[in-house]
Amino acid sequence: MYQPIYQSIAPFSPPSQRSEPLPTMFELPSEDPEESGLPDEFHDFQPKLLRETCKPPDISPDRYFIGADLNLYYDTQHTRWYKRPDWFLVLGVAPVTQQSDLRLSYVTWQEGRNPFLVIELLSPGTEAEDLGQTLRDVDRPPTKWQVYEQMLRVPYYALFDRYTLEFRLFKLVATRYEEIQLTDRRHWFDELNLGLGVYPSVYNGVEGMWLRWTDKTGQLVLNDSESLFQERNRADRLAAKLRALGIDPESDLEQFTLPKLGKG
Repeated sequence: MYQPIYQSIAPFSPPSQRSEPLPTMFELPSEDPEESGLPDEFHDFQPKLLRETCKPPDISPDRYFIGADLNLYYDTQHTRWYKRPDWFLVLGVAPVTQQSDLRLSYVTWQEGRNPFLVIELLSPGTEAEDLGQTLRDVDRPPTKWQVYEQMLRVPYYALFDRYTLEFRLFKLVATRYEEIQLTDRRHWFDELNLGLGVYPSVYNGVEGMWLRWTDKTGQLVLNDSESLFQERNRADRLAAKLRALGIDPESDLEQFTLPKLGKG
């Protein structure tokens, strides 16, 4: 005789009482240390925001490439060695325009260009290496700092800590990185005609202090969603002013519409 499947499932039993509380997300690793990947939500959101708003006004969009959480291969003698920057910008390299051509990784000897700017988002597990405070182990790949500074000679290397809101920027001078003393956690890149700094804003519904690009007037460079929201607000304010003057913006303005010119 047919028996409903739910009858064979044992009733749920709550876990027994524990003398110690279970660990929280702050006490558990956010990724397998042996595997690469996005470690947390912030490492997903912040690079996307940087990508969406990095719009150098004097550089054509087909003349720069942005990578995020993408393997960066750097050594022709050790072709399997790579680093995975949280975000990086390469000038003089075009993004692809066909889905089938999307990069699996960024291979410096194939592309012919090294990054102009690398940004690492600090986390407890990588902070020491990101800051160049670790030594290279024998028979192991070089550290991030060594790769960016000595091998790829990346002109600018930035670090951002979302907990302390510390933004640090290093510039390659001769053969070594020298830290740039920032004012108000902001820096202007003449090469990009853009500024980069820490600003209060809301991204994807999350309020906080985000690392963001700015234009020459100091205004935030907006992504598409923010631009649309701003345009709607502007239209709403204009409509409100018209209504205050006794004009219905949805109907009364039709009388001011110029007639279409006919042929002949």
